[in-house]
Amino acid sequence: MELTIQSVNFDATEQLRAFIEKKMKKLERFSDDIILAEVILKVVKPETANNKEAAVKLNLRHSEAFASKTADTFEEAIDLCSTALEKQIIKVKEKRNDNT
Repeated sequence: MELTIQSVNFDATEQLRAFIEKKMKKLERFSDDIILAEVILKVVKPETANNKEAAVKLNLRHSEAFASKTADTFEEAIDLCSTALEKQIIKVKEKRNDNT
């Protein structure tokens, strides 16, 4: 799986990048069809709570999965995204299995 991390208007720390990498790798347990994971990190309205937004788009072999979450920290937002993506991947897998 290829992974791109884009941080808008700030530089993501090495620690944050490693955390994202680990989370995205875990998604591979649910499907071997993940080709590319694009992660976009943004700070929405600085100086407010819940201002870290993470959007993750997965290119799967036969479809796509997308999640965008906002939280207090990027780690929390990535966590929420990966949970949402897990569910989507499982759904796509079940649909495909039903069709075969």
